[in-house]
Amino acid sequence: MNRLGKIGTLIIVLFFIVAIFAPLIAPHSPTEQKQFAADAPLEDRLKPSASHPFGVDDLGRDVLSRVMFGARISMQVGVTVVLISAFIGMIIGSISGFYGGWVDRFFSGFLFNVFLSFPSILLAIAMVAFLGPSIRNLILALSVIGWVGYARLMRGQVLKVREYDFVTAARALGASDFRIIFRHVLPNAIQPLIVQASLGMAGAVLSEASLSFLGLGVQPPTSSWGVMLNDARSFLRVAPHLLIFPGLAVMLTVMAFNFVGDGLREWLDPKQKRQ
Repeated sequence: MNRLGKIGTLIIVLFFIVAIFAPLIAPHSPTEQKQFAADAPLEDRLKPSASHPFGVDDLGRDVLSRVMFGARISMQVGVTVVLISAFIGMIIGSISGFYGGWVDRFFSGFLFNVFLSFPSILLAIAMVAFLGPSIRNLILALSVIGWVGYARLMRGQVLKVREYDFVTAARALGASDFRIIFRHVLPNAIQPLIVQASLGMAGAVLSEASLSFLGLGVQPPTSSWGVMLNDARSFLRVAPHLLIFPGLAVMLTVMAFNFVGDGLREWLDPKQKRQ
C-alpha cells in the first residue's frame, strides 16, 4: 500500500479506537451540562479552556467528549451500511452476471435502473422522513440506496470471471452452480468490491452527517457530528470552534477512507503494483 494509504489506515484505526473506548477516554459525559456565570459574555462561556480543550456548546456540554462519542455513531453507521450493502450487492450482482439471460435483464436492465433513476440523497431523505428519524431507519435507508453500486460492480466482474478456463473446467466436472459461484467465481471477482467498500465507508459517514445535520438522522441528545454541525450554525461568528472540530472529524474520516481506497486499488491491481 502507498504512503497515503498507510496514513489513511492510521487515521481510521485512531478513529476506531476513539469510537470503541470513548466512554473510557472522554474527559466528560457528552450530555453533562455546565452552569454558566450569569454575567459572562457568550464568547467567554464557549471558548476552549484547560478543562475543555475544544470548548463547550451553548448548553455547556464538552465538545471534545461529544466529538469522541460522535465517532461511535459514524463508525457504526459506516460499517453497518457497507456490510449490508456489499452483501446484498454481491449476491444480486453474482446471480445476475453468472446466469445472464432474463435474470440479468431483470436485475441490470430494470431493477438497477429503477434505483439509479432517483438521486440517492433525496431517496434517503424521503425514506427517513417516511419511516421516522432514528439511527436504525438511517442505516436502512442508506443500505437500500447503496447496494446497487456494489451489485453493478460485482456483475461486471462475474461476467468476466465466468468465462475463465477454471470455471469452464469446474462446470465440466459437474460442480453445482452454488459451488462454482462461491468457490471459483467470487474469490476471483471480489477484489474491486473491497476497494468499493472502503470508498463506500466514506460515503456512508458523509451521508450520516448530512442527514443528521438536516434532523433526519441521530436525534439529540445523542452525539453526532452532523447534529453538532447543525447546532453550531447559530454560533459561527462568536464560537467558530463549535463548527471547526466536528467538521474536521468528518473531513479527516472521509479523506482517510478515500486514501485507503486508492491504496487498496493500487495494491490489488497487479498492473499498478508493477508501475
